[in-house]
Amino acid sequence: MTAVSYEVERGIATITLNSPANRNALSAAVRTGLADALAAARADDGVRAAVLTGAGTVFCAGADLKEVSSGEPVTGPGIPEILAAILDLPKPVIAKLNGPARAGGLGIVAACDIAVAPDDVTFAFTEVRIGVVPAMIAVVCKPRMAPRALSRYFLTGETFSAADAVESGLITACAPRAELDGLVDGMLDGLRRAEPKAVGRTKALVEELAGMDRAEAFTMAERLSQEFFASPEAAEGRRSFFEKRPPKWAI
Repeated sequence: MTAVSYEVERGIATITLNSPANRNALSAAVRTGLADALAAARADDGVRAAVLTGAGTVFCAGADLKEVSSGEPVTGPGIPEILAAILDLPKPVIAKLNGPARAGGLGIVAACDIAVAPDDVTFAFTEVRIGVVPAMIAVVCKPRMAPRALSRYFLTGETFSAADAVESGLITACAPRAELDGLVDGMLDGLRRAEPKAVGRTKALVEELAGMDRAEAFTMAERLSQEFFASPEAAEGRRSFFEKRPPKWAI
């Protein structure tokens, strides 16, 4: 059994953390498998988006503390590499939580473009309770979360609900378990109808705007808008609209 499974169906790559015996903790095997799966999704032009989920009852418990405590040299890609691979993938990544997430697992959630969870799961930044700092995941959690919520949950290590996670900005939405598949399927249907280059550039745009002042942002945005409106893909999009048919890229 591989630590991370990967399969593609109708343009969607499903990446599953598949180490339920240790609550899908981020062991070297899981990190390596996750990095390989993200690389495969990046390289496959037929993949429009990725769904990241977990096997078993827990999404991800964070760092593999047994592995960290072993004293053995660290192998495989590090957490920053994994988070960067999610952020830099020129395709949307949806975190579809199957269960609770803790510590470093919340970094994985925050790095994804969209994150949804059953309304009965819980979250916690438990690092401070074992004497460590949530340093690496702060890089991806800070842009997502409301400042007061970030401070509270980082500093106290307390457990919070899925509804709290939505309110904080950590996740996009929560729903009863029976409705979660339908929620995600609706999002995937939208991504299958979207033009891949436009989606990839839009993902990059969101991050770029965060570091720009208003004048710089408008200058860049005007240039980008003109570039894409003049593209063959935009011409096809307009034709399909007027002809009341799906565009050629829809799958």
